[in-house]
Amino acid sequence: MSANPKGIVRLPQVEQLLQEPVLASYIRQLSRPLVTDVIREALSAIRRSEAFRASNLPPEEQKAEIHRTIYRNIQTRCQALIQQRHNKVINATGTVVHTNLGRSPIDPAIWEAVSDVNTGQCNLEIKLSDGKRGQRKGLVDRLLGRLTGAEDAMVVNNNASSIYLMLNELAKGKEVIVSRGEQIQIGGGFRIPDILALSGAKLVEVGTTNITTADDYIEAVTENTAMVLMVHCSNFAIRGFTQSPDIRDVARRLPDHVVLAVDQGSGLTTERFAAEETPVASYLKSGADIVCFSGDKILGGPQAGIVCGKRQLVKKLEKNPLMRAFRPSRIVYSLLEELLVRKLNKEPEGQGIAEQSAAHPEAIRSRAECLASALGDCVRLVGAEMVVGGGTLPDEFFPSWALEIVTDKPAEKVLADLRGMPLPIIGIIRNNTVQLNMAAILPHDMNRLELQLKDYFTREPES
Repeated sequence: MSANPKGIVRLPQVEQLLQEPVLASYIRQLSRPLVTDVIREALSAIRRSEAFRASNLPPEEQKAEIHRTIYRNIQTRCQALIQQRHNKVINATGTVVHTNLGRSPIDPAIWEAVSDVNTGQCNLEIKLSDGKRGQRKGLVDRLLGRLTGAEDAMVVNNNASSIYLMLNELAKGKEVIVSRGEQIQIGGGFRIPDILALSGAKLVEVGTTNITTADDYIEAVTENTAMVLMVHCSNFAIRGFTQSPDIRDVARRLPDHVVLAVDQGSGLTTERFAAEETPVASYLKSGADIVCFSGDKILGGPQAGIVCGKRQLVKKLEKNPLMRAFRPSRIVYSLLEELLVRKLNKEPEGQGIAEQSAAHPEAIRSRAECLASALGDCVRLVGAEMVVGGGTLPDEFFPSWALEIVTDKPAEKVLADLRGMPLPIIGIIRNNTVQLNMAAILPHDMNRLELQLKDYFTREPES
């Protein structure tokens, strides 16, 4: 409660505000306790404000103005919190596997197919044949074996876990040989040398940044060597005077006590759009003992790390105590299982968004032309490029199409407007103009995208 020279104006009580219909939708989206916190913060801000303390309006006018200010403050704060929730967005950046936007979207048909498994009870760790305890990976290992040619396979919660687990179980206290050109850092400060140190393995560097030969690996092997680790250069590329060894040569010459492990990273398996990327099966056929990669990049599944290779090595990893921390949930297993079935059956739903976009540029152009026709002079259709993203194929670009927004507003303001829509649109700026790259826009989002943009272009200009 506060006072001014014209009289005392009492602020509304928290419980009174919580009953207001205008706040009901915020309570549904944020919870009553969080909205209560917001109301208290808003009331506190009003009490501290100089405008409130110094107001010389008559009490009734001041009361009305204060109430308007309170509601604006509460709504602004609630909207900011809603934007922090995990929300669906439209990816119009041209980076189709965008780490900041959740990487690969799950096909609705796959999500629906596993709905019953995840909204009820399931046979996660029980064998229906005899009622005894079973392993939680279901058919994933056999499906991955058919896809990659591996003897056995397992799944963890992401590919960083795959690498750490391999090092900790197979090389703890021993030497791991890594090329200097493959001691990479990926997002979030994940550095290969640091992970080796944390796992208890000792890094042995060989070769140079641009050239590493088979001899470099073989000559570095000692009795204490446990592993040669070849690492996918996930977010950069080295061009020019470079050389990498033939993995067959390294595999053939390594002693039996040394494991040849490959972090393939991208998850390329049977897809054919990335000619310069080596598929998982090729590494295994060439002599790699074990290969790990991401399930949510090119493969197009949920976030997961996948390890394929020799059965005896996979079994060792599965028995590591850290598997309790790294194992994924039934949601991941069921989604991955359904995806792999459809992929092996060559169904459209078995294609990840990277494959869908890179292999079908005509579909991207068709979507762009339809939307451009619907929006008229508010946009221009322009040629563009797309990248896979997510640390995959770092300098490979594929043809795409974009809509350039025609407006006098500053580009940054347009981007902010698009992000503030009910279904946020994440665009990019090219040549000081906002572009909506159509490569990653899903067909079932097209109608909503069109309606939102039409509404945006037909609003009254802001003063």
